[in-house]
Amino acid sequence: MRFKPFIAGTAALAAGVLAILAAGSATAAPTRFEAENAPAVCTGTIDNNWAGFSGTGFCNGTNAVGAFVQFTVNASAAGTATLGFRFANGTTTARPAQLIVNGSTVQTPSFEGTGAWTTWVTKTLTASVNAGSNTIRLNPTTSNGNANIDFLDFEVTGTPPSSSPPPAGNTLFAAPNGTDSAPGTQASPTTITSAITRIAAGGTIFLRGGTYNLSQTVTIAAGNNGTSSARKTLSAFQSERPILNFSAQAENSTNRGLAVNGNFWRIFGITVERAGDNGIFVGGSNNIIERTVTRFNRDSGLQISRISESTPQSQWPANNLVVSSESHDNADSGGENADGFAAKLTSGPGNIFRFTVSHNNIDDGWDLFTKTETGPIGAVTIEDSLSYNNGTLSNGGQAGSGDRNGFKLGGEDISVNHTIRRNIAFRNGKHGFTYNRNLGTMTISNNLSIDNDSSNRNFNFDGGTSVFRNNTSCHFTNSGSNDRIIGNSDSSNQFWMGTNGSRCANFSGTLGWSFASDGRLVVTLGGRVVTL
Repeated sequence: MRFKPFIAGTAALAAGVLAILAAGSATAAPTRFEAENAPAVCTGTIDNNWAGFSGTGFCNGTNAVGAFVQFTVNASAAGTATLGFRFANGTTTARPAQLIVNGSTVQTPSFEGTGAWTTWVTKTLTASVNAGSNTIRLNPTTSNGNANIDFLDFEVTGTPPSSSPPPAGNTLFAAPNGTDSAPGTQASPTTITSAITRIAAGGTIFLRGGTYNLSQTVTIAAGNNGTSSARKTLSAFQSERPILNFSAQAENSTNRGLAVNGNFWRIFGITVERAGDNGIFVGGSNNIIERTVTRFNRDSGLQISRISESTPQSQWPANNLVVSSESHDNADSGGENADGFAAKLTSGPGNIFRFTVSHNNIDDGWDLFTKTETGPIGAVTIEDSLSYNNGTLSNGGQAGSGDRNGFKLGGEDISVNHTIRRNIAFRNGKHGFTYNRNLGTMTISNNLSIDNDSSNRNFNFDGGTSVFRNNTSCHFTNSGSNDRIIGNSDSSNQFWMGTNGSRCANFSGTLGWSFASDGRLVVTLGGRVVTL
């Protein structure tokens, strides 16, 4: 994909093309961890039948989903680690695997064919690690299992964007074992709920890593605001990963996880899971939601909508930015409401999703639904984002009542002029991109849609006056239904009409993705970086 460069730590974006940022200076030589030596774990056998490996052997993993290889490494300090996996894949089929660091999936790289089992290459990835012991796991996502893994070279090369020294005099620390009355220092942390009510504009709440077991919605109340020049920040501390776990909640529309109803907040680096409704609900305006994960919630993972039925339209949530975030495996019991991301029903203008990934949710990847009772929502921008495998959970579960689209862009013949650009819809359970009865003039440009359900369409626009430019539609694993386009479309598009266009030659193969260190989303197909 061709992205605008991301300015780390500020969530601001400048115009331009893909920027590759140089890594910081190394603090020490990489430490090598051989796959055949304890405490490494190989779900398979340690073999030595293919020449060129290091040490005494390599991990030949079982050909199965979840047949992992795991390394235990030690970091002298928290920060961003460079991970060099040496591997061989003698097949022509890439072997994707989840990169799981300390129990959390941080990306899904693809280990492409190397030409022969004796041809060993190194794939370099980055991930945040804690000071001390860390587990680094490659968990294969297909029945082919992992590539043969020789070793891991591990080096802490820098600190993540959130690790700058805390601002003096305006910082609070919260921790899973904090207490409401504690002063909120690093040595004596408070609770997340207490810190939210105490932090001043321009201040930062640092959440220590670990699981916060919560039964009530954590609410940033309306009126608890920062300013445009002095945001309030709720952030993971350094490279630690705080997880807000709401599994104690029953499934109910009032049982949200984190409700951001204030304005001018920045939410950074947290995971919200298993809430009885939305994981993160945004009812305020001018907020930045950055590097978050919403998963296993019982309605849409992250939703932007009005706070209550009494909220006037002039106060519907507007100008929020969701960036470099992931939402997956959200599922309601009815199987028809839980999307990955949603700005629907009662959201205001100017909301943006950028560098975001929605996958394996029970309903849609994105939902911009409108209904007659509440009328049009504000125009939404979705850009440089990825939607895949929606309609099917990671464990294979499905629900017949789910819509299962990649990007669902409207509802009930209401016109809203959304901007949808440089996005990818891949193997969703219904349409890739669908107008869903939005009769407006949307801008649909430079999008890629691949192998969405064969009985449906990669692009489905049965009405409206939308403008289509430079979109590409491909089928490799199914014959697909012809795309349906009503609107302003020209020859720059290559829609599916029974055959692939010339651009599809660049887009075959296994899907992989990761977030670069500056927050950009990098997507690969067949091991090749996708540029749109």
